[in-house]
Amino acid sequence: MPGSGLFQFLTFRIAMAILFSLLITTIYGKKIILFLQKKQIGESVRELGLEGQTQKKGTPTMGGIIIILGILIPTLLFANLDKVYIRLMILCTVWLGAIGFLDDYIKIRSKQKALANGETYKKKDSDGLAGVSKIIGQLGLGLIIGATLYFSNAVTVEREVITDVKSSLQQGEKLVKNQDIVIKKIDGVDRKFVRVKTPITTIPFVKNHEFNYSKLISWMGAGAEKYTWIVYILIVTFIIVAVSNGANMTDGLDGLAAGTSALIGAAIGIFVYVSGNYKMADYLDIMYIPNLGELSIFVGAFVGACVGFLWYNAFPAQVFMGDTGSLALGGIIASLAIIVRKELLIPIFCGIFLVENLSVMIQVGYFKYTKKKYGEGRRVFLMSPLHHHYQKKGFHENKIVIRFWIVTVLLVVASIATLKIR
Repeated sequence: MPGSGLFQFLTFRIAMAILFSLLITTIYGKKIILFLQKKQIGESVRELGLEGQTQKKGTPTMGGIIIILGILIPTLLFANLDKVYIRLMILCTVWLGAIGFLDDYIKIRSKQKALANGETYKKKDSDGLAGVSKIIGQLGLGLIIGATLYFSNAVTVEREVITDVKSSLQQGEKLVKNQDIVIKKIDGVDRKFVRVKTPITTIPFVKNHEFNYSKLISWMGAGAEKYTWIVYILIVTFIIVAVSNGANMTDGLDGLAAGTSALIGAAIGIFVYVSGNYKMADYLDIMYIPNLGELSIFVGAFVGACVGFLWYNAFPAQVFMGDTGSLALGGIIASLAIIVRKELLIPIFCGIFLVENLSVMIQVGYFKYTKKKYGEGRRVFLMSPLHHHYQKKGFHENKIVIRFWIVTVLLVVASIATLKIR
């Protein structure tokens, strides 16, 4: 078939994934919004004294379905589904999307039932899926992803063989079973590489920038490294839960979570592409991760879906993503960062998520402390999460969102700079 050879090129499939995700979210997104309106799946708003709040009442929610379809369909069409990283990210998207969907669905059913009985519906923090249930679901995903990344022989990095294979290995590393030495021609020179299993990550802005998780328990003595898997899986699980909830906290203004996630996704896409290309990895002196390049297609679909969703979610929003979208976005970003071994960069490029999370923790913690000490609760912020603090100060919603985007751009650029600045 003429032109079929194009699909052999990774860059072409990435471009097609972005294009298809944009088309799906913009064209079919409208039909999904009309369906949600028809089913009266609208947002319920608590009276918090925020400007423009009442206008949001009744806006269709659960629009995260649009994002999930925009991610999954292009991935299924253009990515190699045999790759372990693609399978993990599909699982992550569906898993967290299902948890968020269930949460949103319970809220909507509660509202519809109250209205059908002629009762006044009041949105409460306890509406939807119980917080413990959501955390358990996120923990389950974290355990699966952590265990797969640690134990699967398909998850490796490549080490250059300088003298012999044994001397090329670092602490805690072991060869993949039946792994032969790979000869690669770089700049006209044949060089030897071998694939190894290793629980390492990247330390930003440090010259010798690899950190082995086994060092965290090396103080326990000889043989302690065999328990590294416990530490690794616990850290992976914590990151996924934290970032997922951070994205959920950020989803409070029109376009804020979607725009921020698109920018973060673009940064991760660069990391994925260069780490999955052995020539670029060699030039930048970063670890080469075999079979990672295919994940660029998923990231392209992710960015395209977020941008396409902004078509309807930008101020004034025609649809909200709900927990269906926000939980999935955060979990996807966390999982991608872990897979590309850039989890220590998460506090930088996910700085907005981090600050939003911290603002809630500080507000709640300080309120409880002062109530216990002085008999009345006091607040650090006018309202949390942080974006509501600025709303209370009189900033227009659109200005807050754009400024948060600008901050994210700065953080993303700083993260990408770590590829060369050490």
